[in-house]
Amino acid sequence: MTVALMWEARAAEGRGAELLEWAAARAAELSRKPLRSELLRAPQDRVLVMTWWDVGYDELSGLPELPEPDAGLITRPVHRWRFESLGPAVG
Repeated sequence: MTVALMWEARAAEGRGAELLEWAAARAAELSRKPLRSELLRAPQDRVLVMTWWDVGYDELSGLPELPEPDAGLITRPVHRWRFESLGPAVG
């Protein structure tokens, strides 16, 4: 089974590039390598890190995750989601 973890934060005014760099560095430092990882950005200086893991949904507690950045770097607490892969949406 594959599980995807999503980490999303919004940068403080004018700090989007810094948050993107911070997230990329933290993703590279995870104590365990995911099957796949991806770094994305969106308007309003939002940064998303997605990682995919070969574990069951009940095994999520042991996976490494990106931490919370310093409060001055973000506008609100980090959002986190966990999803179980059900396979391709289109055959």
